[in-house]
Formats: sequence, C-alpha cells, structure tokens
Amino acid sequence: MIGLEIERLSFRLWKESDFEILANYFSRPEYAKYLGGVRSPEESWRVLCTYIGNYHLKGYSYLALEEKKSNKFIGSIGIWNSDPWPEPELGYWLLPENTGSGFITEAGIKVLEFAKQKLHLGSLVSYIDPTNAPSIKVALRLGAHYEKNIELLDFGVHCIYRYTK
Repeated sequence: MIGLEIERLSFRLWKESDFEILANYFSRPEYAKYLGGVRSPEESWRVLCTYIGNYHLKGYSYLALEEKKSNKFIGSIGIWNSDPWPEPELGYWLLPENTGSGFITEAGIKVLEFAKQKLHLGSLVSYIDPTNAPSIKVALRLGAHYEKNIELLDFGVHCIYRYTK
C-alpha cells in the first residue's frame, strides 16, 4: 500500500513528524469520538506505533494520506485487520479542513482496488458508528451496502457497511 498514488494524493507510512497532528486530532472529542475516543499524547503515540507495526506485520494498515500539491498530511485511510478484529476493514478520516474535498472517496476507490487485486480480499467492510453520517455517506458513495449492526469489541454498536464489488 505504501507508495500508492492517485492524481491528487499519495499514501505513505506514518512518520514521527506526524505525531503532533495525530495527537491533536485524538485530543479533540468532536473528532476522536468515532475513532475510539479521546486519547492522551502517550496513547496517541502508541496508536502511531501500532499503525506502523501493523503495516510491517500484515503488509497493510491505516496509512497517512498526503495531498501531492501541498505535500501536507490531510488524514488517514487504509485497511485494518488485527487478530481480534472481526474482518478486514476499510477505515478513513480527514482533518476537518479537508472534509468535503472528495479526497476520501478518491482514496477509497484506490484502496478497494488494492485490496481486491493485491491482497485478494473477497470483500471489505467499514465499521461505522450509527451517528457518523459523513462516514456513512462515503461508504455508500464507494459502493458499500448496510448489512447489520454489531457490538464491535469494546467500541460499542457499529453498523457494518460491506463492499463487495
């Protein structure tokens, strides 16, 4: 997944210099509520290291997403499937100033293509908090369909949106 590119975006592994942005994002309840909740700087550091480590163990993870034009970090997208996770998930989020840009839809198309062609995954899901309307809209734009609600580990009730194409 590292090195994937599309017209406006590039996908890359997280860097230590991303920590401040990530820690700030996870410190804000209005953003972090859909990603497991507010985290301390130490917990954010561990999230950053987990994303990097998962990539080295599995060959995929949530990656940093960068706008090519500005070389600025804009958010994250990727595939997650730790051992306790029910099945491979397409996950995504953007810094607030980048919402409404179409970036996640463009990046999501590329990740879905990668998952099918390179990882040979039959399907992916997105686990979405039922109150997260923007993420639900993205999943639907990417061709997902609502399947059911589940209790997602210790994250509470989440809707399963399945990508089958």
